[in-house]
Amino acid sequence: MTRSHLAGMPLAGLANGQPFPSKGSRDKPAQNSDGSTDIYLGPRARQGREANWLATVPGKGYFVVLRLYGPTEAAINKSWKPGDIETVK
Repeated sequence: MTRSHLAGMPLAGLANGQPFPSKGSRDKPAQNSDGSTDIYLGPRARQGREANWLATVPGKGYFVVLRLYGPTEAAINKSWKPGDIETVK
């Protein structure tokens, strides 16, 4: 999952405290018991969720891109769709 600035400039150049604005399997994010992975977006990591956190910059917009490398048939035939972004309180 990649998070980018609305102006089209990758956030890697912004002072957000993270070297890359993305999370992938190589980053080893924590998985849920059903095999799914939750990614948290926000200016600060939620306690215990640091491995699954992407930093946002307060006052700056962003958009999310999901890239699938080697997708399964379910992704190709569109019988699987990623969940919507949800607000967590």
